[in-house]
Amino acid sequence: MDSIDLEKSVSNFDDLFTVDKVDYLNIMPFRLVTVHEKDLWNHYVHSCKMYDFYHTWYYHSLDKSGEPILFVFQREETFIVFPLIKRLIEGTSFSDFTSVYGYAGPISNVDFETMSQAVMEDFKLAFLLFLKDGQNVSVFCRLHPIINHDLLVTKFGSMVNSGKTIAINLISTIEEQRSKYRRQFRSKIRQLREKGYYLKQADTTAEISEFTKIYNENMARVKADSYYHFDENYFVKMLNSDDFKSSVLLLYVGDQITCGAYVTFSNNIMQFHLAATNNNFLHEGPMKLLIDEATLIGRNNNMAYLHLGGGVGGKEDSLFDFKAGFSDLILNFNTWRFIANNTVYDELVLKKKNAGNNKSDFFPLYRDSNNL
Repeated sequence: MDSIDLEKSVSNFDDLFTVDKVDYLNIMPFRLVTVHEKDLWNHYVHSCKMYDFYHTWYYHSLDKSGEPILFVFQREETFIVFPLIKRLIEGTSFSDFTSVYGYAGPISNVDFETMSQAVMEDFKLAFLLFLKDGQNVSVFCRLHPIINHDLLVTKFGSMVNSGKTIAINLISTIEEQRSKYRRQFRSKIRQLREKGYYLKQADTTAEISEFTKIYNENMARVKADSYYHFDENYFVKMLNSDDFKSSVLLLYVGDQITCGAYVTFSNNIMQFHLAATNNNFLHEGPMKLLIDEATLIGRNNNMAYLHLGGGVGGKEDSLFDFKAGFSDLILNFNTWRFIANNTVYDELVLKKKNAGNNKSDFFPLYRDSNNL
């Protein structure tokens, strides 16, 4: 099969939709906010109805896989913003977009459930024009299970259910919340309290250092990819960010840390972002008590949800089953896998296959799985 000229194939974008040859920037007002515009980025994000720390400037500034951008579409008083990471496609003049580690997606200062269809359609057209203008091949985004932006993303198609996540409802009474726990979990939590296990929020560099060590030992034990390893500096910087509130929660027995978790507080969402158990205390299962104690912290901070996340890679595995032991609030975890230029996409995939890479369980297919 003859290879097409990737540089000339940008014209295939015209097959996606038809627009009059006018200055669309004047009729479809949008702009890009760069990582160098911290205040403007956070102004938009913090003005949204629902957002999480994953959307903030600081969290995006940590991502070194590409160039963080905030796509901003505005129509009168309504705006929709979409944080993304732009990546160049090696050997071509094309690029694509991905999302940060975690749960991102578009957000707005208007609830998507009440947003007019006209605004959504205009956003769709503006975003497609933006993709065309920038020679962008595809978009991959991990959508947020709690934020209802699926209503907007479905306008484009290509939304894929990638698993389930678990959240604990903190609006209910504490009695109702705990009644959802698996019976064995309630029993274990009671036993751990009787043994003198107690919660402490890390407030020294030594505690952050010890938590980092426990976390990375955990990642090594489960043979996690290097993508999931973080150094002490990562946690220190996150804790010191003024874009969102966060804390490292530690569960002690005596003077020993048995497990810990880095948690965030944004809007009304508490994220159980990263957690690990000391290898010496795995048999005790202290994480059960830590999660229960974390819900009390969340309630004190007026959070509506403690989001525990899902299984590894969205699978309903042993990790998912553990989290499901705390709540029956099961959420859909969707990803958006949009191909903006089918011709270029197919050619890139073909080249990848010819190079001996023929995996099909990730997106986009022309990249390696660890580049997602």
